[in-house]
Amino acid sequence: MSRAEPTAKTATTAKTATTATAAETATTGQAGPTGTAPAATAPGGTGGVGAARTLWTLGLLRSELVTTFRRWRTLALLAVLAAVPVLVGVAVRIETGGGGGPHGGGGGEGPAFIAQITNNGLFLVFTALAATLPVFLPLAVGVVAGDTIAGEASAGTLRYLLVAPAGRTRLLLTKYATVTAFCLAATFVVAVSALVVGALLFPLGDLTTISGTRIGFGEGLARALLIALVVAASLLGLAALGLFVSTLTNSGVAAMATTVGLVITAQILDQIPQLHAIQPYLFPHYWLSFADLMREPVYWDGLVKNLELQALYAAVFGSAAWARFTTKDITA
Repeated sequence: MSRAEPTAKTATTAKTATTATAAETATTGQAGPTGTAPAATAPGGTGGVGAARTLWTLGLLRSELVTTFRRWRTLALLAVLAAVPVLVGVAVRIETGGGGGPHGGGGGEGPAFIAQITNNGLFLVFTALAATLPVFLPLAVGVVAGDTIAGEASAGTLRYLLVAPAGRTRLLLTKYATVTAFCLAATFVVAVSALVVGALLFPLGDLTTISGTRIGFGEGLARALLIALVVAASLLGLAALGLFVSTLTNSGVAAMATTVGLVITAQILDQIPQLHAIQPYLFPHYWLSFADLMREPVYWDGLVKNLELQALYAAVFGSAAWARFTTKDITA
């Protein structure tokens, strides 16, 4: 984070806090002490206070989104993710000379889609998501999630973010919502980049599913959208884990490194046959189950298990992050 970012964010946060406090004062006729709501309200003022706090939450969320997506680090991560489909598409184009490839299918893993790219550019979307999900997407999410709280502490802006009437719980939820937005943005950057490159380098049209049946291009595009949403949802457990790690330290770099290290460790453990008993409980275990959406009929077992596992991780580590953050002594 550059030196200009903490200053700009502090000013934005202070402005938002002043606006929210002013709204409370106008509604209730009195301003409460910094960090708390007013002690009493005028008749009918409760709704006004609630509206002011809602405005504060929306303002804080907007500030977090703008700050996150304006950072050079975030833009660089998105640029790298957008470049992956370009490299894959160009490599396939050069390798095949633009000619049609075999109508491969079989298997549910991402590489099975590569044989289909030259026949239909839409398969580049599936291939790109399969290529980025095990490594690039989780690393990018790990960096952003790990920096949520620890980055504010290391920059000295965390205290300003706790100005009334946000509260720690609301701030934590806003941070998680921001990371969730990044998960969606990162996934759709990959998908859109792959779709554009696939349309430019390869033909589009009806496509063959893994099961060997034919579906129309419109249905294939709808499945691509659904797959992108599933991939984004697959990262929510990691986002909660990174948020929890971020509450444990005041060093943004340490939190990001730890979160990325946990991603790599989980990936390694998931590949060791002797650990098959614990592998279904590792957050990346069912990540590539999204390929089952390209079967006819769709296999839902792996998809449901993946979403349930992500929800479990989000609940457990989200609760742990809340317990830690609400009792943490804020000194930065």
